[in-house]
Amino acid sequence: MSEHLLLTPLLDSYFRRRLTKQRNATPATVASYRDALRMLILFAAARLRKRPAALVLEDLDRDLVLAFLDELEEKRNNTVASRNARLAAIRSFFRHVAAADPASFGVAQRVLTIPTKRAHIEA
Repeated sequence: MSEHLLLTPLLDSYFRRRLTKQRNATPATVASYRDALRMLILFAAARLRKRPAALVLEDLDRDLVLAFLDELEEKRNNTVASRNARLAAIRSFFRHVAAADPASFGVAQRVLTIPTKRAHIEA
């Protein structure tokens, strides 16, 4: 891909069209997904030493998303269920990316292969 796709238009179309109009998501779902993606973007910006507005889609690769999920559990003490909820929001966004920008399908597909984590259930 010769052009680096900025996140701003993808996020805008995701929240304005995909979640609210096409999926008819509840305000609580929109807020939850917004918070998850905001946290991911802030994590990526800090890790890559870029301004959030300067991030491009390729910055949010599989390794970065996995590092973000690890940090949720290790440093923020999120439960596996919370981690998986954040992953669900990220996957939803990357499914939108794959459909909205076929040139970004490879990046999206690699993120979409991240599995949910199984929680340890104590009897």
